[in-house]
Amino acid sequence: MTLRHLILMRHGETDWNAQARLQGHRDIPLNEVGQRQALAAAPSVAALSPELVISSDLSRARSTAAPVGGLLGLTVGIDVRLRETSMGRWEGLTREDVTAGWPGEWERWRTTSAHSSPPEGESRWQVAQRAAEVVAEVDASDAERALLVAHGGLIVGLTGLLLDLPEDAWATLIGIGNCHWVVLHRFMGSWRLHSYNAGLGGVILPGGDEELAGA
Repeated sequence: MTLRHLILMRHGETDWNAQARLQGHRDIPLNEVGQRQALAAAPSVAALSPELVISSDLSRARSTAAPVGGLLGLTVGIDVRLRETSMGRWEGLTREDVTAGWPGEWERWRTTSAHSSPPEGESRWQVAQRAAEVVAEVDASDAERALLVAHGGLIVGLTGLLLDLPEDAWATLIGIGNCHWVVLHRFMGSWRLHSYNAGLGGVILPGGDEELAGA
């Protein structure tokens, strides 16, 4: 195991983020705000000195990773396992749509264990497991610092898994703001939380459902 620092960065804003629509696997690009966020955040993330950068295959993540890779002179790797949680039949819908169509399911998904999932979608546990495969492969390389550019739901699940949090506590982690990040540090063989939801906007306090994992 060589990996000592792991940075997990969420992509910038998309139109669907602004509309509070669940994106999941839909390939929604960054909007103008998201593009500016990615450019603004890149120097701060690059200053954390990752030795490699790997992005989800979805364009909103790739467009967020590109400015960081450019500053570092690194080619951004692409890995489909870093794709956002599949939201199944909820993709493209708002919270109001979901609560109207699936009474009680929204709150159950938000507040129950890591194994809860939207209809025909993925659970936090499933997403964390595939993302952890990427971390394990990076850990087998000679890199000490790595940046994964991905999605809010995936970052929440992977953070819970790497920190060995009880599965029924994963839903208590708030979502990650657009172009914000989590930093994990390995100490004596275990991952420790260094920063959570860090970014240029400072600390983001949860407001209603704005910071939902998977949004």
